[in-house]
Amino acid sequence: MEYNKLQYPITESFYSIQGEGFHQGEAAYFIRLAGCDVGCTWCDTKYSWKVKKDDYHSIETLIRQAERQASKLIIVTGGEPLMHDLKKFTASFKQNNFKLNLETSGAYELSGEWDWICLSPKKKKPPVKSVLEKANELKIVISNQDDFEWATSFIDKVKSDCQLYLQPEWDLAQNMLPVILDYIKKHPKWKLSLQIHKYLEIE
Repeated sequence: MEYNKLQYPITESFYSIQGEGFHQGEAAYFIRLAGCDVGCTWCDTKYSWKVKKDDYHSIETLIRQAERQASKLIIVTGGEPLMHDLKKFTASFKQNNFKLNLETSGAYELSGEWDWICLSPKKKKPPVKSVLEKANELKIVISNQDDFEWATSFIDKVKSDCQLYLQPEWDLAQNMLPVILDYIKKHPKWKLSLQIHKYLEIE
C-alpha cells in the first residue's frame, strides 16, 4: 500500500487526553476529519463541518505525526468521520500497529476496521443499523427531559455488552447534571460521562 497516494480531509490533529466516555483519562492522538451534515445546534466543533481544499493531508503524514507520540491509541472523530470511506485509512494505521477508536453519530454506513466504536446518535440524522450493531459504547448527549426517552430507545438495538453513557450538553451541564444523576440512580445500567477536558481547559 502506497501511503502517500492516500489523502483525507483533516480539520485538526493533536495529542491529548480522552476526556469522556469509556476511555476517559487515556492519552491518545486525536484526528478530526472534516465534513459533517448532521447539524447539531449545540455542536462544539462547527468549524469541522465544511471540507476545504487545504484540509487534505496524506496518510503518510498523519502516521508520521502519530508516531512521534508516546501513545499508540488513535481517536478518529469529526465532523462525521463516516462520511468518508475509512477502509484504507484504518488499514494503513493498523499496518503500523496503532489501536483505532472511532467516535461517530452513526449516520453513515460503517467502514474501516476499529478496536472501539463510540456511537453518539443525533436526532436530526439517526444511526444506521451497521453502526448500531457494532457499537462498543453508546453515548447520549442530554439537553432536555425528552432525551432520556431517546436514549432508552437504543438499548435493544445495540449489543448486550455495549457500554451505556449519559453526558450533559456542555452549555446546560449545570442544570442537567442533577437530573442525569437522579436518572442514573434509578436506571443503573447507565453511567455518567463528563467532558473533563473542558473542565481542565485542555484540547
